[in-house]
Amino acid sequence: MKLLLINPNISQSVSDLIEAEARRAAAPGTEIRVLTAPFGVAYIETRFESLIGAYATATLAAEHAEQHDALIVAAFGDPGIDGLRELLDIPVVGLTEAALMSACLLGKRFSIVAISRRITAWYRECVQANGLIDRLASIRCLDRPLQDIGRVQEDHAQALQALCQSAIDDDGADVIVIAGAPLAGLARAIKQRIPVPVVDGVSSAVCHAQTLASLAPAPARRGSFAPPPEKPNQGLPESLARLLARR
Repeated sequence: MKLLLINPNISQSVSDLIEAEARRAAAPGTEIRVLTAPFGVAYIETRFESLIGAYATATLAAEHAEQHDALIVAAFGDPGIDGLRELLDIPVVGLTEAALMSACLLGKRFSIVAISRRITAWYRECVQANGLIDRLASIRCLDRPLQDIGRVQEDHAQALQALCQSAIDDDGADVIVIAGAPLAGLARAIKQRIPVPVVDGVSSAVCHAQTLASLAPAPARRGSFAPPPEKPNQGLPESLARLLARR
């Protein structure tokens, strides 16, 4: 099985964290490939940045997805995931959806631990879009400058663990979702020190993607995820225009 993970951000240090956790979570024999967005921002915090990340992801998906059994949008918030599901015949999984589904199997109410205050409004909207707002206990976040996005876990280790504990003690969380690719692997590192299950988006996405690829679902040909209709276009990358024409 071959999984393609696309980091919609330009930070190679974050891609390295994604790849390390993906390989730890993958089943024996699963091949992991991680690509980094060729343009965009260092890390996504806003709706507009998500739009940029979604387009960057689409360009890489059009070029590379065909050689893989499933694609993972490796950023919390799942930029562009529904559009990619229209375009591709393989399963497409996002960190947010995967983490939330895992959390719902482990408890009734979950809290999200995030890397910045600005990001929390968008995360709340993502939870609502997934139909799970009633199960969200809270979103706890760091509220300090991030010097190096690839070192958030090391630079803010105690603060992140304290946020997890506050979500349990003060908000009644049954499960903690560690949000965002820069925190990939943190759940695995701290799970023995947190008194409720801790969920990681990357490992959840890898496991769910493997399951969906094994089920080999037929691609949508009708309904809201049917392929985009043929129509004139211009200015698109060659790989994207070619994929649209083939669809």
